[in-house]
Amino acid sequence: MTVTGFPTSSDIYLEVDGVKVAVVQSYSAKATKSSSSIEAFGEKQPVATVAGPVKHELELTRLYATDEAIRDGINFYKLEGFSLVISKPDRRIIYSDCQWKSISEEAGVGDMVLEKVSVVASKRIELET
Repeated sequence: MTVTGFPTSSDIYLEVDGVKVAVVQSYSAKATKSSSSIEAFGEKQPVATVAGPVKHELELTRLYATDEAIRDGINFYKLEGFSLVISKPDRRIIYSDCQWKSISEEAGVGDMVLEKVSVVASKRIELET
């Protein structure tokens, strides 16, 4: 596999109905699964494990609204069901049906910048490019 570069902020973005509404400077992603073990009466060890649902949580840092989104009057607090797209040299990762969990805002004059946004996604898919 040849790596041609690392993702930049233009490669990490929020998308609503197929339209890029904000670019993201950086992100961290965490997937957790609520798996459990099955115990049988009289056994000292679990006899099996059962996979639970996967939960995807993301922390986005420094979101910048696109000019078009600003003109359209974007309100990040009203966003629901959006996607986070991460373009890498060999694949695209898409977190879909996202809901924000918390928003921390900080901006200068004329800027529309969100400092940190915590997001929960219902699905994660990878597409080879």
